[in-house]
Amino acid sequence: METTPNTEVFKRVIEEGFNRGNFDAWDDCFPPTFREHQYGLPSTLAEFKRAIADLRGAMPDLTLTIDEMVTSGDKVWVRMTSRGTHLGPFMGFTPTGKSFTITVMDVCRFEAGRIVEHWGVPDRFALLHQLGLLTTPAAARR
Repeated sequence: METTPNTEVFKRVIEEGFNRGNFDAWDDCFPPTFREHQYGLPSTLAEFKRAIADLRGAMPDLTLTIDEMVTSGDKVWVRMTSRGTHLGPFMGFTPTGKSFTITVMDVCRFEAGRIVEHWGVPDRFALLHQLGLLTTPAAARR
């Protein structure tokens, strides 16, 4: 994987915030004007931190592993593997105690070494299915 100042910032966001819950480490990684574009997540940094803290509350062993990372101009494109165990309320569902492993795709746009925009695509269908919260249609089981 290519190492650039932007990829180092992205790695810090994953390691410190998502994997360790140290959201104060994000203050140097995002400007106050940061905008989140992932469906269902709030758009400001303060709200984003709260949403990820809630996610870690539902899945306290949550980890993201960076599998591939590519830079192009002011963007970093990433494919990751997310793992965890559903131990707290999540998306209105009570804890299942089940573990999951899903793919997450992220794109971040940078300005002056900080993430100014983020688009994320976690495989929510696979997540809900592995937690037993989404049934497979009969036609797909044949």
